[in-house]
Amino acid sequence: MKFVGLLLAAGSASRFGSDKLQHALPHGVAIAVQAARHLKSGVPRVVAVVREGGGETARALAAEGCEVVVCERAADGMGASLACAARAAGAADGYLVALGDMPFVRPSTIAAVCAALARGAALAAPYWRARRGHPVGFAGKLRGELEILRGDEGARSILEAHAAELVKVPVGDPGALRDIDKPADLTPPLAV
Repeated sequence: MKFVGLLLAAGSASRFGSDKLQHALPHGVAIAVQAARHLKSGVPRVVAVVREGGGETARALAAEGCEVVVCERAADGMGASLACAARAAGAADGYLVALGDMPFVRPSTIAAVCAALARGAALAAPYWRARRGHPVGFAGKLRGELEILRGDEGARSILEAHAAELVKVPVGDPGALRDIDKPADLTPPLAV
C-alpha cells in the first residue's frame, strides 16, 4: 500500500525561545531531523511542511530525503499546515501525520500505525497508557477532509467526526506522547 508521511514542521516555537526544530539532541541530531528519520523508517515518502523563513530546517529535511513544502499560511495554525501537506502529497492509500517536534516516537510505533491502516482502519493512533499519541494515521478516503483543514486544532475535527472508526493501537512507547515545547521538555521524564 502507498502511505505518505506528513511531517508538520511549520510551527513558530514561541515557547522554546529559539528554533527548536534545529536544536540538537544529546547525540547531535536536530529535533526535526530525528523526527523525519523515524517517520521515513516506516514510510518511504515524507512530505515535510515548513514555514516561510524556515530555510535551515527545510535544507536539513531535504537532505534527509523529505519533500519540503513551504506553507504560506503556517501562521494560521496546524490545520493550515496539515492541509498544505495533504494537498502536496496527493492521492495515497493513507497518511501518517507526525510532528516535527516529536523526535522520540519509536519506529515500531510508526510501523504499528501503518499496519492498522493496511488492515483497513479509517483512522489509527498509538495509545500509551490510555492516552492518544502520534503519529495519527488517516485512510486515503479522508484526504479531502485533510485538505480543507484550517486553524490551530490540527485534525481534531476529523478525529471527532470519525471517532467510531478510530483504531486504538496500544504501544509501549512513551515517545508517542512526548513533544518538545520548551527546553525543559528535553530532560528525560523521571518515570515512564
